[in-house]
Amino acid sequence: MNFGKVFVPIAGVLLVIGAYRAYGWPGVAFAGGAIVMFLLMHFNRTMQVLKRAADRPVGYVASAVMLNAKLKPKVNLLHVIAMTRALGELRTPKDAQPEVFRWTDNGGSWVDATFVNGKLTEWTLVRPQALEEDAAPPADAPAADAVKPGAADALRPPV
Repeated sequence: MNFGKVFVPIAGVLLVIGAYRAYGWPGVAFAGGAIVMFLLMHFNRTMQVLKRAADRPVGYVASAVMLNAKLKPKVNLLHVIAMTRALGELRTPKDAQPEVFRWTDNGGSWVDATFVNGKLTEWTLVRPQALEEDAAPPADAPAADAVKPGAADALRPPV
């Protein structure tokens, strides 16, 4: 069970009750103002993150490797969207748990992030395989067995 969804409203009610018992109606007004301020700050942050993400393509990130390095377990989806500045590409059916989102970079690498109830549980980085032409050494490079261990010692001048 997600205790945060129950704990926060109960804490708000207890705050209002405690403010009433300590200061009467002015205390209720102060506690209510504090709760409204908290809600407005949270709403403002959410809108700023979504506004920044609206200007980027869905599922795009500058570097999937850097995103992989910055991710931590149990962060919420809004935090990941704020880091990537883009909405993730939904890879699972809508409203199905767990949710899998993908962020891809220009190099073809991508990060698949799995969220359960809005919290990050696992993620995987996938990098494209290097082409065989790119992996082969240049033609003018010496073969790996051409240089024997200790051969550099023979080239040193005597001391």
